[in-house]
Amino acid sequence: AHHDVLTGLPNRLLFRERMDEALASRRAGEQNLALLFLDLDHFKNVNDTLGHPVGDALLREVARRLRACVREGDLVARLGGDEFAVLQAPSRQPEHAATLAQRLVEVVCAPYELSGYRAQVGVSIGISLAGMQGRDQEEGTGHGYAGTADQLLKNADMALYRAKADGRRTWRFFERSMEAELQERLALEADLREALPLNQLEVWYQPIFGLAANRLTGFEALLRWRHPTRGMVSPGIFIEIMEEIGLIEAVGRWVLEQATREANTWPAPLKVAVNLSPLQFRAPDVASSVLEVLKASGLAPQRLELEITESALLQADGGVADILAAFRNTGIRTSLDDFGTRYSSLSYLRSFPFDKIKIDQSFVREMATRHDCLAIVNSVAHLANQLGMATTAEGVETAAQLAAVREAGCTEAQGYYFGQPETAKELRRWFEEPSRAAPFLKIA
Repeated sequence: AHHDVLTGLPNRLLFRERMDEALASRRAGEQNLALLFLDLDHFKNVNDTLGHPVGDALLREVARRLRACVREGDLVARLGGDEFAVLQAPSRQPEHAATLAQRLVEVVCAPYELSGYRAQVGVSIGISLAGMQGRDQEEGTGHGYAGTADQLLKNADMALYRAKADGRRTWRFFERSMEAELQERLALEADLREALPLNQLEVWYQPIFGLAANRLTGFEALLRWRHPTRGMVSPGIFIEIMEEIGLIEAVGRWVLEQATREANTWPAPLKVAVNLSPLQFRAPDVASSVLEVLKASGLAPQRLELEITESALLQADGGVADILAAFRNTGIRTSLDDFGTRYSSLSYLRSFPFDKIKIDQSFVREMATRHDCLAIVNSVAHLANQLGMATTAEGVETAAQLAAVREAGCTEAQGYYFGQPETAKELRRWFEEPSRAAPFLKIA
Protein backbone atom coordinates (compact mmCIF):
# COMPACT_ATOMS: atom_id res chain seq x y z
CA ALA A 1 0.00 0.00 0.00
CA HIS A 2 1.24 3.44 -0.93
CA HIS A 3 -1.47 5.63 0.60
CA ASP A 4 -2.57 6.40 4.14
CA VAL A 5 -5.98 4.85 4.83
CA LEU A 6 -7.21 7.66 7.08
CA THR A 7 -6.30 10.72 5.00
CA GLY A 8 -5.78 9.33 1.51
CA LEU A 9 -2.37 11.00 1.36
CA PRO A 10 0.76 9.22 0.15
CA ASN A 11 2.32 7.30 3.02
CA ARG A 12 5.95 7.23 4.15
CA LEU A 13 6.90 4.51 1.66
CA LEU A 14 5.55 6.35 -1.39
CA PHE A 15 6.92 9.67 -0.13
CA ARG A 16 10.38 8.17 0.17
CA GLU A 17 10.18 6.78 -3.37
CA ARG A 18 9.16 10.20 -4.72
CA MET A 19 12.01 11.84 -2.81
CA ASP A 20 14.52 9.47 -4.38
CA GLU A 21 13.06 10.14 -7.83
CA ALA A 22 13.15 13.90 -7.33
CA LEU A 23 16.74 13.85 -6.14
CA ALA A 24 17.82 11.67 -9.06
CA SER A 25 16.04 13.74 -11.72
CA ARG A 26 17.07 17.15 -10.41
CA ARG A 27 19.63 18.70 -12.71
CA ALA A 28 22.81 19.17 -10.73
CA GLY A 29 23.47 22.71 -9.60
CA GLU A 30 20.32 24.27 -10.98
CA GLN A 31 17.60 24.13 -8.36
CA ASN A 32 16.84 23.20 -4.75
CA LEU A 33 14.41 20.69 -3.34
CA ALA A 34 12.83 21.61 -0.02
CA LEU A 35 11.47 19.11 2.48
CA LEU A 36 9.07 20.46 5.10
CA PHE A 37 8.62 18.11 8.06
CA LEU A 38 5.46 18.93 10.07
CA ASP A 39 4.54 17.74 13.55
CA LEU A 40 1.27 18.72 15.24
CA ASP A 41 1.79 20.28 18.66
CA HIS A 42 0.05 18.46 21.53
CA PHE A 43 -2.17 16.39 19.23
CA LYS A 44 -2.25 13.64 21.86
CA ASN A 45 -4.29 15.99 24.03
CA VAL A 46 -7.07 15.98 21.43
CA ASN A 47 -7.27 12.19 21.48
CA ASP A 48 -7.12 12.10 25.28
CA THR A 49 -9.83 14.69 25.85
CA LEU A 50 -12.15 14.47 22.85
CA GLY A 51 -11.60 10.86 21.80
CA HIS A 52 -9.97 9.13 18.85
CA PRO A 53 -12.86 9.65 16.40
CA VAL A 54 -12.50 13.41 16.82
CA GLY A 55 -8.73 13.06 16.57
CA ASP A 56 -9.09 11.15 13.31
CA ALA A 57 -11.44 13.81 11.96
CA LEU A 58 -8.89 16.47 12.84
CA LEU A 59 -6.13 14.60 10.99
CA ARG A 60 -8.33 14.36 7.90
CA GLU A 61 -9.00 18.09 8.06
CA VAL A 62 -5.29 18.84 8.49
CA ALA A 63 -4.60 16.77 5.38
CA ARG A 64 -7.24 18.70 3.45
CA ARG A 65 -5.80 22.04 4.54
CA LEU A 66 -2.29 21.01 3.58
CA ARG A 67 -3.38 19.93 0.11
CA ALA A 68 -5.18 23.23 -0.38
CA CYS A 69 -2.04 25.20 0.48
CA VAL A 70 0.54 23.67 -1.81
CA ARG A 71 1.24 24.30 -5.49
CA GLU A 72 0.85 21.87 -8.32
CA GLY A 73 3.95 19.72 -8.28
CA ASP A 74 4.32 19.77 -4.48
CA LEU A 75 3.81 16.44 -2.71
CA VAL A 76 1.98 16.17 0.63
CA ALA A 77 2.25 12.96 2.68
CA ARG A 78 1.34 11.61 6.07
CA LEU A 79 4.39 9.94 7.54
CA GLY A 80 2.51 8.46 10.49
CA GLY A 81 0.71 9.54 13.65
CA ASP A 82 0.58 13.33 13.70
CA GLU A 83 3.54 13.76 11.34
CA PHE A 84 3.15 15.13 7.83
CA ALA A 85 5.62 16.17 5.15
CA VAL A 86 5.67 18.33 2.05
CA LEU A 87 8.20 17.91 -0.74
CA GLN A 88 8.24 21.23 -2.49
CA ALA A 89 8.69 21.37 -6.25
CA PRO A 90 12.19 22.53 -7.29
CA SER A 91 12.86 26.21 -6.76
CA ARG A 92 15.91 28.40 -7.03
CA GLN A 93 15.12 30.36 -3.85
CA PRO A 94 15.05 28.88 -0.31
CA GLU A 95 12.70 31.74 0.59
CA HIS A 96 9.93 29.94 -1.29
CA ALA A 97 10.08 27.17 1.32
CA ALA A 98 9.89 29.73 4.12
CA THR A 99 6.84 31.36 2.55
CA LEU A 100 5.08 28.01 2.28
CA ALA A 101 6.01 27.07 5.85
CA GLN A 102 4.56 30.28 7.25
CA ARG A 103 1.34 29.74 5.31
CA LEU A 104 1.08 26.16 6.61
CA VAL A 105 1.55 27.31 10.22
CA GLU A 106 -1.25 29.85 9.87
CA VAL A 107 -3.63 27.41 8.18
CA VAL A 108 -3.05 24.42 10.46
CA CYS A 109 -3.27 26.50 13.64
CA ALA A 110 -6.70 27.90 12.76
CA PRO A 111 -9.54 26.42 14.92
CA TYR A 112 -11.35 23.22 13.91
CA GLU A 113 -15.07 22.50 14.21
CA LEU A 114 -15.39 18.72 14.43
CA SER A 115 -18.55 16.78 15.23
CA GLY A 116 -19.79 19.51 17.52
CA TYR A 117 -16.42 20.03 19.18
CA ARG A 118 -14.13 23.00 18.79
CA ALA A 119 -10.47 21.98 18.75
CA GLN A 120 -7.18 23.70 18.13
CA VAL A 121 -3.68 22.39 17.57
CA GLY A 122 -0.41 23.98 16.66
CA VAL A 123 2.20 22.84 14.21
CA SER A 124 5.99 22.99 14.18
CA ILE A 125 7.90 22.68 10.91
CA GLY A 126 11.49 21.76 10.11
CA ILE A 127 12.85 22.60 6.66
CA SER A 128 15.80 20.97 4.94
CA LEU A 129 17.15 21.69 1.48
CA ALA A 130 18.76 19.53 -1.19
CA GLY A 131 20.96 21.56 -3.47
CA MET A 132 24.30 21.64 -5.15
CA GLN A 133 27.44 20.90 -3.17
CA GLY A 134 28.97 23.92 -1.48
CA ARG A 135 25.84 26.05 -1.92
CA ASP A 136 25.55 26.83 1.77
CA GLN A 137 29.19 27.83 2.02
CA GLU A 138 28.82 30.16 -0.96
CA GLU A 139 25.69 31.78 0.48
CA GLY A 140 27.02 31.85 4.01
CA THR A 141 23.67 30.59 5.30
CA GLY A 142 24.83 27.40 6.99
CA HIS A 143 21.69 25.64 5.75
CA GLY A 144 23.65 22.42 5.17
CA TYR A 145 22.21 21.29 1.85
CA ALA A 146 21.62 17.52 1.76
CA GLY A 147 22.48 15.19 -1.08
CA THR A 148 20.47 12.08 -0.15
CA ALA A 149 16.93 11.34 0.98
CA ASP A 150 18.17 10.01 4.32
CA GLN A 151 20.12 13.17 4.99
CA LEU A 152 17.22 15.34 3.87
CA LEU A 153 14.89 13.62 6.35
CA LYS A 154 17.44 13.72 9.15
CA ASN A 155 18.12 17.42 8.63
CA ALA A 156 14.41 18.26 8.57
CA ASP A 157 13.93 16.34 11.81
CA MET A 158 16.68 18.33 13.51
CA ALA A 159 15.17 21.60 12.28
CA LEU A 160 11.82 20.45 13.67
CA TYR A 161 13.41 20.00 17.10
CA ARG A 162 14.65 23.57 16.92
CA ALA A 163 11.20 24.87 15.97
CA LYS A 164 9.69 23.12 18.99
CA ALA A 165 12.42 24.40 21.28
CA ASP A 166 11.82 27.94 20.03
CA GLY A 167 8.23 27.92 21.20
CA ARG A 168 6.31 25.81 18.64
CA ARG A 169 3.85 27.11 16.05
CA THR A 170 6.80 28.18 13.96
CA TRP A 171 9.31 26.89 11.40
CA ARG A 172 13.07 26.65 11.19
CA PHE A 173 15.61 25.83 8.48
CA PHE A 174 18.20 23.16 9.21
CA GLU A 175 21.60 24.52 10.16
CA ARG A 176 24.76 22.53 10.71
CA SER A 177 24.99 23.60 14.35
CA MET A 178 21.79 21.66 15.07
CA GLU A 179 23.48 18.26 14.89
CA ALA A 180 25.31 18.74 18.19
CA GLU A 181 22.18 20.26 19.75
CA LEU A 182 20.10 17.24 18.77
CA GLN A 183 22.58 14.82 20.30
CA GLU A 184 22.50 16.78 23.55
CA ARG A 185 18.70 16.84 23.49
CA LEU A 186 18.49 13.07 22.99
CA ALA A 187 20.96 12.51 25.82
CA LEU A 188 18.89 14.79 28.06
CA GLU A 189 15.72 12.86 27.20
CA ALA A 190 17.40 9.56 28.07
CA ASP A 191 18.60 10.95 31.40
CA LEU A 192 15.17 12.37 32.16
CA ARG A 193 13.48 9.01 31.66
CA GLU A 194 15.70 7.65 34.43
CA ALA A 195 15.35 10.62 36.77
CA LEU A 196 12.31 9.38 38.72
CA PRO A 197 13.38 5.71 39.01
CA LEU A 198 16.85 6.82 40.17
CA ASN A 199 15.45 9.24 42.78
CA GLN A 200 16.99 12.30 41.13
CA LEU A 201 13.77 14.33 41.30
CA GLU A 202 13.03 16.43 44.38
CA VAL A 203 10.20 18.64 45.59
CA TRP A 204 11.26 22.00 47.01
CA TYR A 205 9.01 24.51 48.75
CA GLN A 206 8.73 28.29 48.42
CA PRO A 207 6.94 30.28 51.14
CA ILE A 208 3.64 32.07 50.59
CA PHE A 209 3.06 35.02 52.91
CA GLY A 210 -0.32 36.37 54.06
CA LEU A 211 -0.34 40.16 53.88
CA ALA A 212 -3.33 40.88 56.13
CA ALA A 213 -2.05 38.98 59.18
CA ASN A 214 1.66 39.26 58.31
CA ARG A 215 2.24 35.55 58.63
CA LEU A 216 3.25 32.51 56.68
CA THR A 217 0.23 30.81 55.10
CA GLY A 218 1.85 27.95 53.20
CA PHE A 219 4.29 26.86 50.52
CA GLU A 220 4.26 26.23 46.81
CA ALA A 221 5.68 22.85 45.76
CA LEU A 222 8.28 23.13 42.99
CA LEU A 223 9.88 20.29 41.05
CA ARG A 224 13.68 20.11 40.92
CA TRP A 225 16.06 17.73 39.11
CA ARG A 226 19.41 17.00 40.73
CA HIS A 227 21.46 15.18 38.07
CA PRO A 228 24.67 13.41 39.17
CA THR A 229 26.81 15.05 36.47
CA ARG A 230 24.69 17.91 35.09
CA GLY A 231 23.99 19.30 38.54
CA MET A 232 20.70 21.12 39.14
CA VAL A 233 18.88 21.20 35.80
CA SER A 234 16.59 24.19 35.25
CA PRO A 235 12.85 23.39 35.22
CA GLY A 236 12.65 25.68 32.20
CA ILE A 237 14.64 23.03 30.35
CA PHE A 238 13.16 19.76 31.53
CA ILE A 239 9.45 20.43 32.19
CA GLU A 240 8.58 20.89 28.52
CA ILE A 241 10.62 17.82 27.58
CA MET A 242 8.67 15.81 30.14
CA GLU A 243 5.47 16.91 28.44
CA GLU A 244 6.77 15.99 25.00
CA ILE A 245 7.98 12.49 25.91
CA GLY A 246 4.95 11.56 28.01
CA LEU A 247 6.40 11.72 31.53
CA ILE A 248 4.52 14.68 32.91
CA GLU A 249 1.44 12.81 34.16
CA ALA A 250 3.41 10.25 36.17
CA VAL A 251 5.81 12.86 37.53
CA GLY A 252 2.96 15.26 38.27
CA ARG A 253 1.19 12.62 40.36
CA TRP A 254 4.46 11.87 42.16
CA VAL A 255 4.88 15.57 43.01
CA LEU A 256 1.32 15.69 44.36
CA GLU A 257 1.96 12.60 46.48
CA GLN A 258 5.21 13.98 47.90
CA ALA A 259 3.81 17.45 48.55
CA THR A 260 0.62 16.34 50.31
CA ARG A 261 2.48 13.84 52.49
CA GLU A 262 5.04 16.47 53.46
CA ALA A 263 2.40 19.14 54.11
CA ASN A 264 0.64 16.79 56.50
CA THR A 265 3.69 17.05 58.79
CA TRP A 266 3.56 20.87 58.89
CA PRO A 267 1.79 22.88 61.59
CA ALA A 268 -1.87 23.38 60.71
CA PRO A 269 -3.32 25.28 58.94
CA LEU A 270 -0.31 25.77 56.62
CA LYS A 271 -1.31 24.82 53.08
CA VAL A 272 0.59 23.47 50.08
CA ALA A 273 0.06 24.72 46.53
CA VAL A 274 0.71 22.21 43.75
CA ASN A 275 0.68 22.89 40.04
CA LEU A 276 -1.45 20.67 37.82
CA SER A 277 0.02 20.34 34.33
CA PRO A 278 -2.32 20.84 31.35
CA LEU A 279 -2.18 17.11 30.66
CA GLN A 280 -3.07 16.22 34.24
CA PHE A 281 -5.92 18.72 34.29
CA ARG A 282 -7.44 17.34 31.09
CA ALA A 283 -7.35 13.72 32.25
CA PRO A 284 -10.90 12.32 32.52
CA ASP A 285 -10.29 11.13 36.10
CA VAL A 286 -8.42 14.19 37.36
CA ALA A 287 -10.77 14.88 40.29
CA SER A 288 -10.88 11.29 41.54
CA SER A 289 -7.12 10.93 41.05
CA VAL A 290 -6.37 14.00 43.18
CA LEU A 291 -8.78 12.86 45.90
CA GLU A 292 -7.16 9.43 45.95
CA VAL A 293 -3.73 10.97 46.54
CA LEU A 294 -5.11 13.36 49.14
CA LYS A 295 -6.81 10.58 51.09
CA ALA A 296 -3.63 8.49 51.11
CA SER A 297 -1.61 11.42 52.47
CA GLY A 298 -3.98 12.21 55.33
CA LEU A 299 -3.89 15.93 54.51
CA ALA A 300 -7.11 17.86 55.07
CA PRO A 301 -8.59 18.99 51.71
CA GLN A 302 -8.70 22.60 52.91
CA ARG A 303 -4.89 22.59 53.09
CA LEU A 304 -4.41 21.73 49.42
CA GLU A 305 -4.43 24.35 46.69
CA LEU A 306 -4.23 23.33 43.03
CA GLU A 307 -2.66 25.79 40.62
CA ILE A 308 -3.97 25.69 37.04
CA THR A 309 -2.40 27.75 34.29
CA GLU A 310 -4.25 29.65 31.61
CA SER A 311 -2.63 27.42 29.00
CA ALA A 312 -4.33 24.40 30.59
CA LEU A 313 -7.70 26.11 30.22
CA LEU A 314 -6.98 27.10 26.63
CA GLN A 315 -6.38 23.46 25.74
CA ALA A 316 -9.21 21.99 27.80
CA ASP A 317 -12.66 21.00 26.64
CA GLY A 318 -16.00 22.05 28.10
CA GLY A 319 -15.71 20.24 31.44
CA VAL A 320 -13.55 22.83 33.22
CA ALA A 321 -16.31 24.27 35.40
CA ASP A 322 -17.40 20.80 36.53
CA ILE A 323 -13.84 19.83 37.48
CA LEU A 324 -13.31 23.02 39.47
CA ALA A 325 -16.68 22.58 41.17
CA ALA A 326 -15.75 19.01 42.12
CA PHE A 327 -12.59 20.27 43.80
CA ARG A 328 -14.43 23.06 45.60
CA ASN A 329 -17.12 20.68 46.87
CA THR A 330 -14.47 18.59 48.62
CA GLY A 331 -12.76 21.60 50.18
CA ILE A 332 -9.80 21.79 47.79
CA ARG A 333 -9.01 25.33 46.67
CA THR A 334 -7.99 26.22 43.11
CA SER A 335 -6.01 29.15 41.75
CA LEU A 336 -5.55 30.54 38.25
CA ASP A 337 -1.78 30.68 37.83
CA ASP A 338 0.34 33.15 35.84
CA PHE A 339 -2.67 35.42 35.40
CA GLY A 340 -2.35 37.95 32.61
CA THR A 341 0.14 36.10 30.44
CA ARG A 342 -2.50 34.90 27.97
CA TYR A 343 -5.56 36.59 26.49
CA SER A 344 -8.80 35.05 27.75
CA SER A 345 -8.41 35.73 31.45
CA LEU A 346 -11.52 37.81 32.11
CA SER A 347 -13.80 35.22 30.55
CA TYR A 348 -12.21 32.61 32.82
CA LEU A 349 -13.00 34.65 35.92
CA ARG A 350 -16.61 34.96 34.81
CA SER A 351 -17.06 31.32 33.82
CA PHE A 352 -14.98 29.28 36.24
CA PRO A 353 -15.17 29.03 40.06
CA PHE A 354 -11.55 29.76 41.01
CA ASP A 355 -10.74 30.68 44.59
CA LYS A 356 -7.64 32.70 43.85
CA ILE A 357 -5.72 34.55 41.14
CA LYS A 358 -1.93 34.42 41.03
CA ILE A 359 -0.64 37.61 39.42
CA ASP A 360 2.33 36.83 37.20
CA GLN A 361 5.73 38.04 38.36
CA SER A 362 6.33 39.87 35.08
CA PHE A 363 3.80 42.49 36.22
CA VAL A 364 4.95 42.61 39.84
CA ARG A 365 8.59 43.06 38.90
CA GLU A 366 7.88 46.19 36.84
CA MET A 367 5.40 47.89 39.17
CA ALA A 368 7.89 50.53 40.31
CA THR A 369 9.04 51.50 36.82
CA ARG A 370 6.04 50.95 34.55
CA HIS A 371 2.71 52.61 35.15
CA ASP A 372 0.87 50.02 33.04
CA CYS A 373 2.12 47.14 35.21
CA LEU A 374 1.15 49.01 38.37
CA ALA A 375 -2.30 49.68 36.93
CA ILE A 376 -2.75 46.04 35.94
CA VAL A 377 -1.83 44.72 39.40
CA ASN A 378 -4.10 47.27 41.08
CA SER A 379 -6.98 46.44 38.74
CA VAL A 380 -6.64 42.68 39.08
CA ALA A 381 -6.46 42.87 42.87
CA HIS A 382 -9.54 45.11 42.97
CA LEU A 383 -11.45 42.88 40.54
CA ALA A 384 -10.58 39.75 42.52
CA ASN A 385 -11.74 41.40 45.72
CA GLN A 386 -15.07 42.31 44.09
CA LEU A 387 -15.47 38.70 42.92
CA GLY A 388 -14.63 37.28 46.34
CA MET A 389 -11.30 35.83 45.21
CA ALA A 390 -7.93 35.94 46.94
CA THR A 391 -4.82 37.17 45.10
CA THR A 392 -1.18 36.12 45.30
CA ALA A 393 1.47 38.44 43.88
CA GLU A 394 4.31 36.34 42.47
CA GLY A 395 7.96 37.35 42.24
CA VAL A 396 8.17 39.79 45.17
CA GLU A 397 11.88 40.41 45.66
CA THR A 398 12.16 43.80 47.38
CA ALA A 399 10.57 45.74 50.22
CA ALA A 400 9.31 48.27 47.69
CA GLN A 401 7.52 45.56 45.71
CA LEU A 402 6.02 44.19 48.91
CA ALA A 403 4.72 47.63 49.82
CA ALA A 404 3.28 48.06 46.32
CA VAL A 405 1.35 44.78 46.28
CA ARG A 406 0.07 45.53 49.79
CA GLU A 407 -1.16 48.91 48.62
CA ALA A 408 -2.78 47.25 45.60
CA GLY A 409 -4.83 45.04 47.90
CA CYS A 410 -3.23 41.66 47.19
CA THR A 411 -3.96 39.14 49.92
CA GLU A 412 -0.77 37.07 49.61
CA ALA A 413 2.72 37.36 48.17
CA GLN A 414 5.59 35.05 47.37
CA GLY A 415 9.08 35.52 46.03
CA TYR A 416 12.72 35.71 47.02
CA TYR A 417 12.00 38.52 49.49
CA PHE A 418 10.47 35.89 51.77
CA GLY A 419 12.94 33.16 50.93
CA GLN A 420 14.10 30.97 48.08
CA PRO A 421 12.67 27.48 47.59
CA GLU A 422 14.06 25.00 50.11
CA THR A 423 14.17 21.23 50.40
CA ALA A 424 11.70 19.35 52.56
CA LYS A 425 14.55 18.46 54.91
CA GLU A 426 15.49 22.10 55.47
CA LEU A 427 11.84 23.00 56.02
CA ARG A 428 11.55 20.38 58.75
CA ARG A 429 14.54 21.90 60.52
CA TRP A 430 12.80 25.29 60.53
CA PHE A 431 9.72 23.84 62.15
CA GLU A 432 11.68 21.75 64.65
CA GLU A 433 14.16 24.50 65.59
CA PRO A 434 12.45 27.91 65.64
CA SER A 435 15.81 29.60 66.21
CA ARG A 436 16.87 28.43 62.76
CA ALA A 437 13.71 29.74 61.12
CA ALA A 438 14.05 31.57 57.85
CA PRO A 439 13.79 35.38 57.93
CA PHE A 440 10.29 35.41 56.40
CA LEU A 441 8.93 33.58 59.46
CA LYS A 442 9.95 36.56 61.57
CA ILE A 443 8.46 39.31 59.43
CA ALA A 444 5.99 41.42 61.41
